[in-house]
Amino acid sequence: MNRLFYTLLFHLGLPVVAVRLWLRARKAPAYAKRIGERFAFGLPTMQRGGIWVHAVSVGESIAAAPMIRALLERYPQLPITVTCMTPTGSERIKALFGNEPRIQHCYLPYDLPWAAGRFLDHIQPRLVVIMETELWPNHIHQCATRGIPVVLANARLSERSARGYGRFAKLTRPMLAEMSGFAVQTEAEAQRFRALGARAECVEVTGSIKFDLSIDPQLLARASALREQWQTTQRPIWIAASTHAGEDETVLAAHRQLLASHPDALLILVPRHPERFNSVHDLCVQQGFETVRRSSGQSVTASTSVLVGDTMGELLFLYALADCAFVGGSLVPNGGHNLLEPAALAKPVLSGPHLFNFLEIAALLRYAGALEEVTDAAGLGKAVQRLFDEPAIARNMAAAGLEVMRANQGALQRLLEMLKKVGSL
Repeated sequence: MNRLFYTLLFHLGLPVVAVRLWLRARKAPAYAKRIGERFAFGLPTMQRGGIWVHAVSVGESIAAAPMIRALLERYPQLPITVTCMTPTGSERIKALFGNEPRIQHCYLPYDLPWAAGRFLDHIQPRLVVIMETELWPNHIHQCATRGIPVVLANARLSERSARGYGRFAKLTRPMLAEMSGFAVQTEAEAQRFRALGARAECVEVTGSIKFDLSIDPQLLARASALREQWQTTQRPIWIAASTHAGEDETVLAAHRQLLASHPDALLILVPRHPERFNSVHDLCVQQGFETVRRSSGQSVTASTSVLVGDTMGELLFLYALADCAFVGGSLVPNGGHNLLEPAALAKPVLSGPHLFNFLEIAALLRYAGALEEVTDAAGLGKAVQRLFDEPAIARNMAAAGLEVMRANQGALQRLLEMLKKVGSL
């Protein structure tokens, strides 16, 4: 399938796209808003000639934040346009940069040549930075025809994804050849990009910028103060973060098991997607747990067993409240989520076995003794109980995680050097 055929299929599939938006809007009404932006109509007024950064959703937005802050500092004369595809990503971008006048934001238009062209004519960027692996053939081709360099930052490409791209070589190979830079996390991924058609001289192993996460000391101070306010400084608290459908029941079963030995234990349960906030809260109540929603502003009391983290932009703060952390998307075959956020906060890290999106990071943490993987509710409950009962083990895991973070930092600086060279900034 070449780009022309892909474009034809995309146009024919627009009714399906509309139905999909409608279905999503039933659960998350924000999907029904700003639809014009998805076709490059009704775009906000923007300064031209800056840097365009695309971060598909929440995870990529968080990963991009240190890079965007560094770009703001390095190039004070340039505006930065940040795009995403989801309402949750949009809210996260606004929360991170809403007060920064040089940050411009809108949805990325769909990958239709005329929409991509209208968007590029509207912002006229000097450089495009795409986070991780969100590749759109028409957007990239429209950039190439205008002489705008495109860099894939913090690039990931699993073996499974590489096979998928390889099945569409007539589409993938020209697209990758048109790109100007690949800041890749590992050598294995670099080899996959080269094999798929990326120019060898454009591919550089820079590591993961997620290791360059810095923690604001005020975050830790606020978390400590809130635990004192809730009178939970002596209570064992654990967090299950970024959970997906099918995981919450397992987490709650593990918590029930834990309560047999630690009846005062508090679980912070944070669903990955906001459209699940209500259903997860209802599940906790149905299963008989005394439950408080973070968004309600209610205090955690001695009788509270579960705090549902149903707010946006607070995940790091909620991690800071806990003594140990389970990272979701890993008990179901979703590929896992960022293991480094709790590690950077000196929390022992637990996960399920499905970590194919973070194989190298998981291997580093596992080898260092900072990560323990579990497969079911019994294993999760047992692992959390051991961390509560044997604080020395918890301290050793936390210290190992911090050491992994320190040993692998520097990717952000290498990425910034690549952007300077490729974009002639």
